[in-house]
Amino acid sequence: MSNANYLTPLPATFRKYVVHKLSTDFNDATRLETVDTAKALAALGPNQVAIHHKYWAINASDINYTAGRYDPTVKPPFDCGFEAVGQIIAVGSAVNNPSLKPGSAVAVMSYGAFAEIQLIDARQVIPVAAAKPEVLALLVSGLTSYLALKHNGQMCSGETVLVTAALGGAGQIAVQLAKLAGNTVIGTCSSDAKAEMLKKLGCDRVINYKTENVRKVLRKEYPRGIDIVFESVGGQMLHDCAANLAIKGRLIVIGSISNYATDTPKPDSKKAATGFGNDSISTVSLLNKSATVTGFFLPHYAREYPAALKDMLQLVASKKLIPLMDMADFSGIEAVPRAIAYMHEGKNAGKVIVPLNAAGERARL
Repeated sequence: MSNANYLTPLPATFRKYVVHKLSTDFNDATRLETVDTAKALAALGPNQVAIHHKYWAINASDINYTAGRYDPTVKPPFDCGFEAVGQIIAVGSAVNNPSLKPGSAVAVMSYGAFAEIQLIDARQVIPVAAAKPEVLALLVSGLTSYLALKHNGQMCSGETVLVTAALGGAGQIAVQLAKLAGNTVIGTCSSDAKAEMLKKLGCDRVINYKTENVRKVLRKEYPRGIDIVFESVGGQMLHDCAANLAIKGRLIVIGSISNYATDTPKPDSKKAATGFGNDSISTVSLLNKSATVTGFFLPHYAREYPAALKDMLQLVASKKLIPLMDMADFSGIEAVPRAIAYMHEGKNAGKVIVPLNAAGERARL
């Protein structure tokens, strides 16, 4: 790599999170390590780019990854983190994409994103107009919402759509997409303050599960049942949703956040914990309603990312889609563990994002 292929000046060192122990406790699983920048860039492959990240996104499954649940064959030490956006600082000799050059703004959805500087295959990089946090709200969370509702939900208009954890990173996008499609939208959340935000986003009915019984509300107010459920909570919430499906209803499982941190293998079992606890649904109840329950795993739809992202960016530009971001008071990569805990404690309103160098602000409308 010649001097013409990278930006200067560069920091002498950078930091990244490395998993040294398999655990759902991010602090226990990882160490924030310091890396020599010059040595790292000297190892830049011909088909790689190096990115100086400006913002990192937090996902519920960050702790599934540190627990080794995504790929049991991978053993520590390994890098972690799924999403970031930043600026290219170095380009490998074989990279000839005009959109990928020093100074270009790019986003990544790739393991190892929790680093101040990340070396990555150029084919895994997403060129963006600017290294802004809004982009991160549309990647893992936005694409999950868009593609799950499209494929698993077969979403059209005139239906009733229920979104659990509706003010989470994926939920808030799902709420808006379902409403834009012309549906009645129900959202669940954990506080009255979040309920007010969801009403502003377009929810026709918000259920605060801390003060209302979800199953009873759905049964009483929606006796015909729910056509589409976008479900990410698991546990009792999953069962309440399944019990209220409409004829030919579709329940989409995108996660089980209530189980991620607490699911552990049984003492006499040789099987590893999945992060989904003992969640199960009666097949008889599905048969009686011609209903379906399907899982959604975003990487299986990688070919559709560009078109889906383009569509969502157009909706954002026209102010039809408003991505909510929650940076709280996070600043610097050292805030990542606290941001992960913040999300798992249910404190966030929108996509949790950690800026490199700024005091964030609460999500708002």
